[in-house]
Order: sequence, then C-alpha cells, then structure tokens
Amino acid sequence: MSVKEHRRLNTVAAVGNYLPRRCGIATFTTDLCEALADEMGERGQIFALAMNDVPEGYRYPDRVRMEIMANIAGDYSVAAEFLNINLIDIVLLQHEFGIFGGPAGANILRLLQKLWVPVVTILHSVLQEPAAEYRKVMDGIIRDSERLVVMSTQAVDILAEVYGAPREKVVFIPHGIPDLPFVDPNFYKDQFGVEGRKVILTFGLLSPGKGIEDMIEAMPEIIRRHPDAVYIVLGATHPQLKRRSGEEYRQRLLLQVNQLKLQKHVIFLDRFVSQKELCEYLGAADVYVTPYLNKDQIVSGTLAYAMGAGKAVVSTPYWYAREMLAEDRGYLVPFRDPAALAEQVIYLFDHESERHAMRKRAYQFCRNMIWKQVARDYLEVFHKVIAERETHPHPVSDLTRRMSELELPEVDLQHLRTLTDETGILQHATFATPDRQHGYCTDDNARALIVIAMHYSLYEDKDVLPLMQTYLAFLNSAFNEKTGRFRNFSSYDRRWLEEAGSEDSQGRALWALGIAVAYAPNNSILGLCSRLFYNALPAVEELSSPRAWAFVLVGIHAYLRKFGGDAGVKRYREMLARRLQKLFDNHATKDWPWCEDIVAYDNARLPQALLLSGQWLPDPSMITTGLKALDWLLKVQTGEEGELFIIGNSGWLKRGEPMAMFDQQPIEAMALLEACLEAYHVTRKKRWLEQARRCLDWFLGCNILRVQLYDFTTGGCRDGLHPNGASENQGAESTLAWLIAVLSMHNIYNEELIIASVKETQNGKQK
Repeated sequence: MSVKEHRRLNTVAAVGNYLPRRCGIATFTTDLCEALADEMGERGQIFALAMNDVPEGYRYPDRVRMEIMANIAGDYSVAAEFLNINLIDIVLLQHEFGIFGGPAGANILRLLQKLWVPVVTILHSVLQEPAAEYRKVMDGIIRDSERLVVMSTQAVDILAEVYGAPREKVVFIPHGIPDLPFVDPNFYKDQFGVEGRKVILTFGLLSPGKGIEDMIEAMPEIIRRHPDAVYIVLGATHPQLKRRSGEEYRQRLLLQVNQLKLQKHVIFLDRFVSQKELCEYLGAADVYVTPYLNKDQIVSGTLAYAMGAGKAVVSTPYWYAREMLAEDRGYLVPFRDPAALAEQVIYLFDHESERHAMRKRAYQFCRNMIWKQVARDYLEVFHKVIAERETHPHPVSDLTRRMSELELPEVDLQHLRTLTDETGILQHATFATPDRQHGYCTDDNARALIVIAMHYSLYEDKDVLPLMQTYLAFLNSAFNEKTGRFRNFSSYDRRWLEEAGSEDSQGRALWALGIAVAYAPNNSILGLCSRLFYNALPAVEELSSPRAWAFVLVGIHAYLRKFGGDAGVKRYREMLARRLQKLFDNHATKDWPWCEDIVAYDNARLPQALLLSGQWLPDPSMITTGLKALDWLLKVQTGEEGELFIIGNSGWLKRGEPMAMFDQQPIEAMALLEACLEAYHVTRKKRWLEQARRCLDWFLGCNILRVQLYDFTTGGCRDGLHPNGASENQGAESTLAWLIAVLSMHNIYNEELIIASVKETQNGKQK
C-alpha cells in the first residue's frame, strides 16, 4: 500500500535531541521531522519531545511540544502519559547511548514500557561487543519497538547475529541528506577566501575521536606537492567535551599546527553552522576527509552529506565508510596513518579526471538518500506498523503494571543543599532551617558523601560535584594523620572538639570513602578518596565495635569494585568478616540469632556486611548467618498490620525484655532497606525486594503512626517517630538516611527494569 493510498496516519511524535541543541542527533531529528512534515502536509502532523542535558534547556522551535530532562526518571513516565493521552499514531525514537539518563541510558525503558502506541526506533549506534548493561538496554528496546531502523546494511546483520533481533523487525533506511546540485568547487571558493587553492574539508563537532591530528600531520607532505592546498576544519567543539575539558583538544590541535608551521594551510572555523552555510562550505571542497578513529562507527552524517554533495572522499575504514565508499566511491586508508592520508589526497589532486569521476559516482549513489525520499521511506514503515497493530493489537504488558506499582518519589537534594555550607553539612535543623550552634560531624558528612556519590553514579549530574568535594574536604580535614583516626565533631567556627571520634565514625568515614572510590567522577577525587581510605584502614585492627566493622566492610566492598585486585584491602575484609561471623557464632541462638544481647542502632548493617563478605570471600556460612539475622530483624520489627515497626532508640531491644516502641529513627529503615536489597542480590527472591520497598514506605507513612516522615515540600526528612507524632525537625542524619534509601531503590528499579526486559525478550524468543 503506497503512502498516498493510506489515510490512517495522523500524528507522529519524535523523541530525541533537537536543534538548537548542538549535536549530530539533534540535527538529524530536526531534518527528519521537517522532511516528514513536508511529506505529510495537511494530512497529519509531527511534533517532537526534546531531550535536555542542561537544566535550563534550549530555545526550541514550536515543533517541540515537550522537554524531557535526561536524568529525571519521572519525566519519562510523564512523557509516556502525554503521548498516550494525545492519541499519537507512531512514536519515532532516536536512540543513541548517551542521550538518555540512568545506567547505559536505561531511563528510556521506562517510557517504552508505559507506551500504548507503537514505537519505531532509529538506532544511531549498534555495538557489536556491548558491555552487559548496554546489551540489556538494547534488548529492551528491541523488544518494545515495532521496527528498528538502521542506516547501514552491516547493522542489520549485527542486530540479528549479536542481539537475536527478528530480521522482519529491522529496516534499512539510509541517512538523509540535503538535495544539493553537482557543482564545480571553484564556484564557492571566493566567498571563503580560498579562491585558487585546493581545499580539503572536515566538518562536524570537534572531539578527539575525529582524528584531526592525523590529517594535520599529513599536511606538510601534501603541501610539498601542492603548495596551494588548505585544510579547513569546520565545527564547534562538542558541547559535552567542552563542559568536561574546555577547549583543551582544539588548543592541542592549534599547537600542532604552529609546530608544523601550517598556519597558512590549516584553518579552524569554530562555529556550529546552519545547513545553508554547511552546504556552501561543502560546495567549496575539492576533497573531503574523515580520519575517524573508531572502527565500530555504524553511521556518519558528515560522510553522507559530503558524498551527497558530490565530494571526492578519503577516509579511515570505519564500518560506515567501508560500506559507503565501496565500488570506488572513495578511498580508504588505515587508521592513524598520516602518510597514507597524504598519499591518497595527493593522488586525487594529481589526477583530476579520476577525482571528478569519483565525485560523480558518490553523487549518483546518494540520490536515494535525499530527505524527501527518506521521509517517504519512513512513512511507508509507519503505515505498515499501523496496519499490523489493527490486526494484531498489543495488550499492556504485565511489566508495565508491575513498574507502575513501584513508582518512586524523585530524588530531591533541596534540603541537603540547605543544610550544606562551605564547610560541610550541618548536623541539625530547627524545623527545616539549619541549626548552626551544633556544628558539623564526620558521621553526617560521610553519609552526605555517599549520597552524592550515589547520585552522580545514577544521574551523572555534574552540578553535584562541588557538594562532593565539600564533603570530601571535610573528611580530609577530619583525618588525623598522627593517629590514623577521624575526628568527629567540629564547631561551627571549624574547631575540632576531639582528637579522635568514635569507632563508628571511623567506620562510617571508610564506608563513605569506599563508595566514593567506586563512583568517583574524576581522577582527582578518586586520588584523594583512595589515599584517605588507604591511610585510615590500618586503624580498623583496633576497633571492637561490630557496627564499625560492618561499616568498614561495606566500604571495602565498594572500594574493591574499583580496585578488585588490592590484596591488602582484601586481607582487612577477611579479618573483619571473620570477627563478625565469630561474634554471631558465639552469641546467636535459635530464638535470638544475634551477635549481642542488645539490638541497638544501625542494626541491619551487620547482616548486610555478612552477605557481602559471604559472596566474595566466599563463605556460605556468612550468607546463611546474614539471611537468618536479617529475616529475624524484619520479623521483630513488623507490626500487626504488616507495617515496619522500627526498634526505638529509647531503650532498644534487650534480650528477654520488651522492645522500645519509640523513638524510631530513619537510619534504621535505611539500613534495613540496603540489607534487604543485598539479600535480594544474593538470593534473587522477590520477597527481599518487597521488604526493601516496605522499608521505603515507612518514610512515606506506612508506619505505626501512619505519619509521613519525608517532606515533599522541602526535600528533607523528619528526625523520627515519637509517641505523639513525628519530629518536625529535619536534620542531616534523617535526611541523608532518606536520600540513601530512595537512591538505592531508584538504582534497583533500573536494574529490575533491565532484567525484566531481558526476561520478557527471552520468553518471547522461546515462544
């Protein structure tokens, strides 16, 4: 059925980056949407949902109807609801790793799982050897998409052979290009000041993977043969690279140009040009060069544009170039080989007739890639998908219902920021206002460091890194190199009130540093965290508190995620884990499976430490002890109606005595939650995941008093449950306990979403 015969396509919604955001995906999405709009005319409409990578967003055109913050998981659910209620016919998803938030971009699965409407996904990357987290996300996308559009034939084979994607789901549609005339390059040269010169061009956002330095190194040899040659590098520095390291790469290239005395032969144009300007620069080029370094690159819009403009091309043999430049449509040279680049460019300049013949072959090959034809190809796919849905409707999946039941509050750092000044996080608050008279402590700054490390790991939000450095600076100041111990309490005027803090403070600091090592965003933070961790670790030999041991063990396991071969740290792990297990062996009985005669504070941290250690030493007896102790803790802290009933710190639970009902503290719920998640990792039994959710719900009102401790208006957490209600003060310990708990649940939510996606994919294959 042709496009003209089909009248059922009314509305298409594209999800992806969009101009004026500066990136190749934004340009592609914008060009495709405009081409589709032209082809659909008054018969339908197309609009876009744009992904934001900065809080302020961009000044989008009217075609953008909604903005999605990449790292805000809830935005994806809202976007899905928006698309569902607006009766969209097709969702056109642009997929590239790096666009979407969550581990390996897993946030996009939340949107896909909640959509009722069919999805056509354009894959801008297809990894042949994906890491596990990328494979899981891709499996979910394959399952939840009606069609997968790729822009190279090799990608079709990779999807089938590596990912097991049904071939009938995969469609090849070439990268779109402007419809440009085949012109003599000399027509445009005068307007760029290169009249009478031989022009070599590379364009696109500047980044190290483009191999520009290799082409610059090739220029002296080219100039020896053709002194009138000039190399134009057109494009702004990639925004993500610029945010990360400024103009370091461009400056390095400029220095290379100066050292080779190429100032008159290499021109950098640091601009993000319009399509009209780009086409004029392309028109002026005699030879186009893509010296890219990544062999796995499956598509290149710049190469497609250059060939569509009828350019003679010299390129490294990445996948897309090998396919596009076959049959003498261009020359391929080895990676990182400036001499070969120079040789081929010189050959093209020396043999004008062959250069023009190559130009013609490239131009004719690309005529089916002009945007008008590409838009028609996409519309044909859309019509087929709609027709299939009419005869084979898709029910809402069980996974969607499960995930909707697990909706989590968003992570809000507002109150954490309120409590933090240039020194660190203040211990206490009066209501939600910081109370300065009690100053600071290592315990809270350690927990705050954990929160920010987890937050950065989950969302990769660089705005939180100054907070991370503030809390790390506090711990660095707290560490006493003479004793190897951390001080704990500091006055508001930055005076340390002790030479050494408690054993628990030492343990919590090491716990935090281990987490920070695991999730460190850069080498400078990693260096300080690992140094403090290493210098503070020997003091643990003298610790006698089982909770301190447990904190250290949790930190050690995090540290070993990064430096798994550190034999010295492994020895401390075994020493502390054996001590903790021995304590349980000596004290636990059938009706009291605990390591002491009192169950006091941060209790679940002990079984969590045993579960971690039991997995990695390995020692099955530790796992058995940890599960038994955790199960018992949950039983004694469960009310008649199934709510979590935290052991109160006004007496705790002593052997042979009634349990204290109040004051119930948020750190207990947080510790229980993390221990339950570890039990789930060990056993994969869903009941542990349900117990973890019950612990989070304690903060939200599922407690003995049915009052909410988490304050959605401030982002803070009330300090505990008292007989007459919840404390109205929102101090650091409670707020940090909430943040660690909710971050942990968001993290497991993402893991479960990916795992469930894989399972459903596998089940579908078996059927």
